[in-house]
Amino acid sequence: MRWLVWTLVLLIPSLAQSFEVASGEARYRVREQLVQIGFAEAVGTTQAIRGQVSLQGARASGEFAVDLRELKSDQVRRDNYLRQNTLQTDRFPTATFRPKAVEGLPNPLPASGKFPVRVVGDLTLRDVTEEVVWEGEVEFKGQEARVVLRTEFPFEKFKLAQPRVAVVLSVENRIRLEVDLILRRK
Repeated sequence: MRWLVWTLVLLIPSLAQSFEVASGEARYRVREQLVQIGFAEAVGTTQAIRGQVSLQGARASGEFAVDLRELKSDQVRRDNYLRQNTLQTDRFPTATFRPKAVEGLPNPLPASGKFPVRVVGDLTLRDVTEEVVWEGEVEFKGQEARVVLRTEFPFEKFKLAQPRVAVVLSVENRIRLEVDLILRRK
């Protein structure tokens, strides 16, 4: 009987905890050089995010999906170009992320506190899936966790063509993605 008690004591910290998206925002940032304006940062955002994650120690599983058709920047022409050409949202309406590991969180997960983290997983844009590493922090407050993460990569990692239009002189070959999520324990 004692072995059963000790087994349970050792297993409790490694039990999976699940979270789902309560709210949030995803962003892209790309530096561009525009005719008559100069250098600027194009920023597109969406709040069309859904998903869930299960954490067990440093292992993670689940899926997050962002509706790319809902991305909006300060330029409708840019948004239309990205939807029609770069992202082809008619064929590939969502980007998905499947986390595999989260580094930096204590085990068991706390009820409160802020922790720097690295999240490793598979990102799918259009029909290309590649492993990416996100860096940022998680802040626990009761039943919720605020997650702020960022990653970056060149266009070619996901076989995306850099935008080429008359009013844009150049686009930096680096896409920065950011997420700011509120996750709720399930």
